[in-house]
Amino acid sequence: IEGAKWSDGVEFTTEDVMFLWEDNIMDPNVTTWTSPSFWEVEGQPIQLEALDEYTLKWTFPVPYPTKVLYNMTNLNFSPGPAHILKPFHPKYGGQDYQSYRDALAPNALPVVTMGPWVPVEYKTDEFLVMRRNPYFYKVDANGCQLPYLDEVQFTYSKTGATRTLNTMAGTADHSNVENIETMDETVRQAQAPDATFRVEWGPETLGFSIQFNQAKFAGVEEDRDRAVRDLLLDPRFRTAVAYAIDRDALAKSMTNGPFFRDWAGGLFPGSAYFDREAVVYYPYSPESAQMLLAEIGLQDTNGDGTLEWTDGPLAGQDVVIGLEVGEDNTAGASLGPAIVAFLQEVGIKVNFRTLAGTAMTANERAGTWEMRIDRPGQAWATPNVRCKDIAPARADFPWHRVGEQPEEYADYEQRMIEISNEFCLATDFDTEYALMSELNELHTENVYSLGLITGRFGLMLNKNFKNVPIGTPAFLYQWDANNYLAEQIWLEAEHRTDQGQSEIYPETVPFYEGCTYQTDGNVCVVGPE
Repeated sequence: IEGAKWSDGVEFTTEDVMFLWEDNIMDPNVTTWTSPSFWEVEGQPIQLEALDEYTLKWTFPVPYPTKVLYNMTNLNFSPGPAHILKPFHPKYGGQDYQSYRDALAPNALPVVTMGPWVPVEYKTDEFLVMRRNPYFYKVDANGCQLPYLDEVQFTYSKTGATRTLNTMAGTADHSNVENIETMDETVRQAQAPDATFRVEWGPETLGFSIQFNQAKFAGVEEDRDRAVRDLLLDPRFRTAVAYAIDRDALAKSMTNGPFFRDWAGGLFPGSAYFDREAVVYYPYSPESAQMLLAEIGLQDTNGDGTLEWTDGPLAGQDVVIGLEVGEDNTAGASLGPAIVAFLQEVGIKVNFRTLAGTAMTANERAGTWEMRIDRPGQAWATPNVRCKDIAPARADFPWHRVGEQPEEYADYEQRMIEISNEFCLATDFDTEYALMSELNELHTENVYSLGLITGRFGLMLNKNFKNVPIGTPAFLYQWDANNYLAEQIWLEAEHRTDQGQSEIYPETVPFYEGCTYQTDGNVCVVGPE
C-alpha cells in the first residue's frame, strides 16, 4: 500500500513491519501477543525481510503454509508506528525495557494509528472519544474517503451486563450479548415494537470448560504439587470429574429458555469442523466417578466423606484440588460453587477462588495452577485460523506449558501434536475435517479439557446501523467489529440523532504538533479555518 500514511502524516513503510518483527516479536524481553515459536512451521522459523520501503519477503520452511496468513491479523501482527516507538526501545537508545513498556501513557493522545478513527480524549473509567483519521487510506466504491462516521464514543461499563442494558435503553449502540444474566431480557426487549436495537445470534461458539494443568514439570515445586499434578495428568481422574458433574443441570440452571446445553468440550458445535459422531461424552454418573477414583487408589479411610491419598508422601491426607476463575468471567464464577458441590459428592474437596486477570495470567505462565474454569476462544470455533492452539504443539500451550525441563507427553498428546502440524499444512477442507474429527475424538475421549455448557453469542446493534450484514456473528473468526467493516457503517440523516447522539467535537480532526493534552488536558482537534 505505497503512499499510505499514519494519522500524523508520516508514511507507513516496511520499517514499521520490521520493527514489529525484529524488535518486538523476536525480542524475548518484549511481551507481545505471540512468541517466536508461534511463527514456526514444523519447528522451523519463518523468515521475514524488507526488500525496499514497500516490499516484504516472507520465506517459509515448507511450501504453501496458507494458514500462516491467518496469523498476520488483528493483535497477532499489528505494526505500530516505528517513528514513535523506536526511540523508547533499548536497542535504539531507550532507557530499558520497562521504560519501553511504559512509554505511551493512556493519556498520550492523540494516538498515532492507521485505523479509521484516532483517540483524542480519554477519562479513566468514564469515556473515550475518537475522531476520524484524516489520512485513513481506504475509500468506498465511489472514491469517497472512509470512515462514514466522523466520531465514535466509547462509554465505560464495569461489566458486560451493564453494556447490554445500556444498549437496550438506547444509550449505547452496540454490545456483545455474552453475559448469561442478560440473555433472557435481551430476547424479550428485542421483540418490543419500539426496540431501538436488533440482535444477531451466532452459532454455538460460546462455552465454558474446566482446564486441567497437564504440564509434567512446570510449576511443580513440592510433594503436594507432584501428587496433584499426577492426578490431573491421569485421564481416569479427568474422566471421573466429567462423570461427577451434572452438566445438563448446569445448563438449565444458568438462564431461562434454551440458551445453553451440556457440552463435551473440544471443538464448539458451531464450528464448521465439528463432527458429532467423533465426540465422546461421559454422562452424569457419580457411581462411575467413584469407581474410577477408587481404581486410581483414592479412598475415604476415615469416613468423613472426603477421599485421601493412600500411598506416597501425602498418604492419609485429604485430596484437595484448587479451582480458579477470572473475576471478569461472571458466568464461570457462578458455575464454580456448583462444581465444588458435585465434586464433593464423590469425595473430592475443591478450593474455589476468583482471581484478577493479571493473577490468572501470572499463574499460567508460572504453571502454578491446578484446575480453572475457562471460556474457550477462537481456536475451538475456527481452528483453521489458530491451528497451533488446539494441541500442545508449542511451548506456551495454556494447559501443557513447557518449563525448564524437557517436557513429557502422553501418546494421545503426541498424536494431537501430529494432527495439529498436519492440519496447519492441509489445503483442502475434507482433509482438514477428517483431521479435526480425529483430534476432537482424542480430546473428548481423554477429557483433555472438560466442556461444561455451550451456547451462542449475540451481536446487539442499533437497528438503524447500515452496512452490517444480516447474520454477522459477535464472535467467530474475530470479535464483532473485526467481522464487519466498522468504517463503512452509516445512518440515514433522520436517525443520526434520534437516540440523543451528538458529536462532542464536530467538524474537527486531530493534530499532533504542539499538542499539550498529556500535560493540560486540552483536546488536540482542529476545525476548518
